[in-house]
Amino acid sequence: MNAGRPRARAGFFKGHGLGNDYLVFPFGDGWAASPGAVRAVCDRWQGVGADGIVLHSPPKERPWRLRMFNPDGSEFERSGNGLRVFAAYAASRGWVGDEPFAVEVGGDRVHMRVEKCLGGGVYDVSVEMGCASLDPADAGLAPEWRGRPLTHPAAGTLDVTLVSVGNPHCVVFTDDLSDAALSRLGPFLTGHEAFPAGVNVQLARPVSRSCVEIAIWERGVGYTRASGTSSCAAAVAAAGRGVVDYGYVDVRMEGGTLQVSVSPELEVVLRGPVQEVARGRLSDGFLDAL
Repeated sequence: MNAGRPRARAGFFKGHGLGNDYLVFPFGDGWAASPGAVRAVCDRWQGVGADGIVLHSPPKERPWRLRMFNPDGSEFERSGNGLRVFAAYAASRGWVGDEPFAVEVGGDRVHMRVEKCLGGGVYDVSVEMGCASLDPADAGLAPEWRGRPLTHPAAGTLDVTLVSVGNPHCVVFTDDLSDAALSRLGPFLTGHEAFPAGVNVQLARPVSRSCVEIAIWERGVGYTRASGTSSCAAAVAAAGRGVVDYGYVDVRMEGGTLQVSVSPELEVVLRGPVQEVARGRLSDGFLDAL
């Protein structure tokens, strides 16, 4: 990721993918995206409120350069839903039609497409997430933990598969997707010494050869109703273990269902709806406070 914090304009677009909401701001001179400022803007009681922020380069610059930030102020590699919200924003501005286009985020180039405008501010968006990896090192596992089990004091040895889809994931296969289980295992694994840079956590339960149910705890966020990269990671982990077939996998979350295509080579495509919510501008007083 790039060094230094960028600046953004005051105007924003807000959208969500199955309840996972993002604010999109152009690069500009309105405010500096410092950790404190990002936390203030994402605050749901004293700010605009969001699960994250996407900053983008000017519309004539192709591919667009994106920077992404968690609500705790940290910068991260990529978000499947954040990417899809940006695509909906670009479509709403008339910058893209139904042709594929590319963005650069987290050091990678990602291709996207607005498949359909469904009306009512809803867009069907697909993202080519690239080639996933089942190598624990790519998922950020510390060298001294390679080959060692991950054990929880109450839950015992965890049945995990580590996945990278451009960011790190720890998929825990379990029949218990309850809030209690997620609250117990999510923070434990996200902050575990085995993952020095943190990790996103999914509790996963295959329900058919083409469907997986998950509960999500995201690094820098916490409990999350839906997540694009978490959906990809769960589908890849399940296909890699042979508990679902390669091809199209429906990933069910509290927020709804996303479709993930996983090839035998672990090429991943994410697809699902994005809802436009609002457009607005940070007030001068709020900008002064930032």
